[in-house]
Amino acid sequence: MQLTDMLAQTGGLQSIARELGIDETQAANGAAALVPAILGGLKKQAQSQPAGLEGLGGLLGQLGGSGLLDNVLAPQPTDVSRGNEVLGQIFASKDVSRAVAQNAATQSGLDPSLLKKMLPMLAMLVTGYMAKQQDADAAVAASPAGGGLGGLLGSLLGGSRATASPTQGLASLLDLNGDGNPLDDVLQMIGRAKG
Repeated sequence: MQLTDMLAQTGGLQSIARELGIDETQAANGAAALVPAILGGLKKQAQSQPAGLEGLGGLLGQLGGSGLLDNVLAPQPTDVSRGNEVLGQIFASKDVSRAVAQNAATQSGLDPSLLKKMLPMLAMLVTGYMAKQQDADAAVAASPAGGGLGGLLGSLLGGSRATASPTQGLASLLDLNGDGNPLDDVLQMIGRAKG
């Protein structure tokens, strides 16, 4: 199952659609275009953390943990400043966020300004969902190697193009160099645009 399907099951995409005044199909299309870059940013963070995925788990907690998911699902307007904090951590630059939204607009056909509004909300959903999964893993017991947050992140990002399943769709399309991380491709596009 794709992460966008999981987020829809939580009610997250419906909340975003309601808050932005769009239909759920547009929210799902926007999520499908944006989530691979968010996951790519989280993967880069995991690789840069001294303790690897455990460090990423700590980062998820620092950013708001499962409360981020709850904030988006709440009937009150979402506090997108928390989502912008997440984006600041995983992308490190507003230029990257803009490039991600522009790239997603090309992929989805949705307006870039809509995707820019959706991006912090989706960052909160993804981060909050992953934190909730991590909490559930910890409550059950220690996961076997390859399980838990690492297994979730790895399965959501997929591996090389050769092993990409049809359900990975946009994630493998956005991964231009086939390394499993679409964010580095976006960063390269930004570098070319500035050069």
